[in-house]
Amino acid sequence: MHHASFTLDPAFTVAPVNRRTFGGFVEHLGRCVYTGIYEPDHPTADADGFRRDVLDLTRELGVTTVRYPGGNFVSGYRWEDGVGPRDRRPVRRDLAWHSTETNEVGLDEFMRWSAKAGVEPMMAVNLGTRGVAEALDLLEYANHPKGTLLSDRRAANGTAEPHGITMWCLGNEMDGPWQVGHTTAREYGRLAGQTARAMRMAQPGLELVACGSSGSAMATFGAWEAGVLAECYDAVDAISLHAYYEEHDGDLASFLASGADMDRSIDAVTATADAVGARLGDRKRIRLSFDEWNVWYQSRHRAAAPREDWPTAPRLLEDHYHLADAVVVGGLLIALLRHSDRVTAACQAQLVNVIAPIMTEPGGRAWRQTVFHPFAETARAAKGEVLRVEPVAPVHPTARHGDVPVIDAVATRDAASGAAAVFVLNRSVDTAVALDVDVRGLGAERLVRCATLADADVYAVNTADEPDRVAPAANRTAELADGRLRAVLPPVSWTVVELATAR
Repeated sequence: MHHASFTLDPAFTVAPVNRRTFGGFVEHLGRCVYTGIYEPDHPTADADGFRRDVLDLTRELGVTTVRYPGGNFVSGYRWEDGVGPRDRRPVRRDLAWHSTETNEVGLDEFMRWSAKAGVEPMMAVNLGTRGVAEALDLLEYANHPKGTLLSDRRAANGTAEPHGITMWCLGNEMDGPWQVGHTTAREYGRLAGQTARAMRMAQPGLELVACGSSGSAMATFGAWEAGVLAECYDAVDAISLHAYYEEHDGDLASFLASGADMDRSIDAVTATADAVGARLGDRKRIRLSFDEWNVWYQSRHRAAAPREDWPTAPRLLEDHYHLADAVVVGGLLIALLRHSDRVTAACQAQLVNVIAPIMTEPGGRAWRQTVFHPFAETARAAKGEVLRVEPVAPVHPTARHGDVPVIDAVATRDAASGAAAVFVLNRSVDTAVALDVDVRGLGAERLVRCATLADADVYAVNTADEPDRVAPAANRTAELADGRLRAVLPPVSWTVVELATAR
């Protein structure tokens, strides 16, 4: 058995827990929208056609913000197609996902769904095939109170009050050759800056996110961020990061260390942004929006044969997640929380069916994938301030990410209530860890709960027939005594511990 320890002290904090860390993503891709959040003929559908079972699971998941409508989809999207009477909305081809888009769901429907789900929208504008004028039109339609062409059109379409969207993504993955409208860093940065400045003229106080790299493996990673921010540093608030992880060639050890790569990506983009700011003499600190992240088995989908048809809401990217995937997701959330001083928004991609925590069948059941659980547990328990954690633990080698500590951990504490939460990942593929945490500084007097996500079969999955095959279970080894928290963590596991004061 490995042994690991760390000390928690409320004097050593990172930043407040940002609720936007627990964001999701709804893109017009595959079955995320149609037979995902929206299915008017479903037995649970409400008057607007939204699946109530999916709404219930969305609220249980704890999602706080949702990015919409893409993703790659947005770079060819005409937002006007999705508003007004449904029988007059055009049917279009979506080049990004080689599908047919019916436009039954558009901006106004998504905003109604957001209100029902209790989430804040993060809206993306098309800077792939469109530009400043179209972004201003969308902003006017969405947010201007009344008395103009597009605000009055919104009212005529059934929404008298403005939507009040404050967070906007300026395009998507414009560094990617696969992206409709792919361009260079300087060209995109100039357009993003022009768009941002114009949008602020229309509505000061917006929060605007420029496109960063599509992933740290891109040949232009770092140089892209530097080139973009050189053109729009003064006009934007944040730059995006995207990252997806999968197990390669049976290398489970490297897969479990995916959070180490996320840490390095965040540190690299932070350093690049700060360097640009220093060069420009601008003291503003650019924030990071990690608005696409998840486990995604991209290698499987690249092998699929190209289609010649243009199907509507086809089954695309429907990964079925296992226990190890869920443990990795828990580890990625640890990395995001650890960087709460700069990562102020994040979106797990995506919400339903498409590489998602929630799965549905058309006309049928909805259930929680394994990755649902670490997200829901972290979103619920993480409150107050993020605490610094410096584990003392054995280090083990990985082929892809080098030497990493056998555990990864983060903690939070809510000073008002005295509640604290500890989130711990055991990266070992075959060895348990005896954990010893000094919590005397927290004044913790009661162990409220310790739950561990683990399974004898690390590739066990949840299905419609066995929706709870993999779920957190009480960890009976946990104890709190004399100011020390002790527990045994199984190999390939993720654990949440909740502590409280006596009050």
